Amino acid sequence: MFDVIRITFKVSFQLTYKRTVRLMRTKGAVTKRMGLSLLAVCLTLGFSDAAEPLKIFVLAGQSNMVGHARAHTIATLFASENPRDRELLDMILREDHGLSGEDLEQQLTHARELDALTGGISNDKIKKMEEGDAKTSLVAKTDAMKARHEEYKKKIAESLKVSSSVYIHSIADRNQQSGPLKIGCGASIDKIGPEYGFGMSLAQRYSGPILIIKTSWGGKSLNYNFRPPSSGAYQLTEKELAGDKVEQIKENVSLNYQLMVKEIREVLSDLGKYHPEYDKDAGHEFAGFVWFQGFNDQFAPEYRDAYRQNMIHLIGDVRKELGVAELPFVIGVLGTAVTPEKIAENPVSVAQRAAAEELGVKRKVAAVESYLHYSHYSNEIFQKGWPEHYHEWDTVGSDRPYHYLGSGAFFVRLGDAFADAVVELSGGL
Repeated sequence: MFDVIRITFKVSFQLTYKRTVRLMRTKGAVTKRMGLSLLAVCLTLGFSDAAEPLKIFVLAGQSNMVGHARAHTIATLFASENPRDRELLDMILREDHGLSGEDLEQQLTHARELDALTGGISNDKIKKMEEGDAKTSLVAKTDAMKARHEEYKKKIAESLKVSSSVYIHSIADRNQQSGPLKIGCGASIDKIGPEYGFGMSLAQRYSGPILIIKTSWGGKSLNYNFRPPSSGAYQLTEKELAGDKVEQIKENVSLNYQLMVKEIREVLSDLGKYHPEYDKDAGHEFAGFVWFQGFNDQFAPEYRDAYRQNMIHLIGDVRKELGVAELPFVIGVLGTAVTPEKIAENPVSVAQRAAAEELGVKRKVAAVESYLHYSHYSNEIFQKGWPEHYHEWDTVGSDRPYHYLGSGAFFVRLGDAFADAVVELSGGL
């Protein structure tokens, strides 16, 4: 009799949890806060010995999966009036953050003054001054202003959450990290890619432990570096055949695909090492794969023309490798061209969409349009001439257009969109 009551309560608890999460995703901030309180009650009443399988998500791709956004640029979300951006801030900021949109505006005003005094990144206005008291005084003033600028950035970074339920094992070029999900799993320990918003968003939807495995290397193509086995032998271009590295090129075909698989296997061999809540009896399940890549396949016709079929082969090979025939697979569509018109002219972006459409949602494949999450606010400042407006620009962005301006706001939005797509492909909550 007790077992029947226990099972009934457990089913009721799971349904309540899922319905509450769904409500939170579709309503405003007040409802969201109420939902979080209800979730806390649900989790408190839940049975502590009812372990859930470890959900594993794999993220892979090139430099924009690596992530080149410095964490402080996430605060650009404060400049938005979009309710979704406010919810994202609630999702990633610690409860005691004490930040507001006024902080961002004050910092931008401060940065503009600093740029006006220095001439921007070159510091030309000070360099051209004659030595003397006036120059010494201005140097001291601007040094203090630069220190204040750095303190602002540090404050933002320190206000961002560290997850308690989501762990990550990340290869982002030379930066390798393992542990609770936090900032610093991008190209360096102060940068993020889409993994941060992705994991934080998933934590709102699932009550059990989550592990992200991220394998990403900059400057890699699908046609060569990540070439899936089903695509067959790589055909060297005329230029490659005419060079002196033919054997080296042949030897390294599909190297990054192989490294990705190797890393996944190594993590699987000792899951308890990568997530402390992993329970062997409950086991694990692969719950989704996100692919964000495409830039390097744009520049050769052989690469562009083969992209759609390579993408389809990649999906099939990854599913076979992981043993999940209908593993939810999300393709981040290359959107560095910014406008929908320009993106529609990009053969790689078109091929990514075509692959997703050919397989379709029924076969658990979806495309996410990255351009929809672009930080136009950051772009407006970038277009002013970032060298002359360096400190203003440094407040809202941290890299070039091919890295989506190194905008933390963009990468948090995109990660959340990836999470939305994966959950929807999984059947929702």
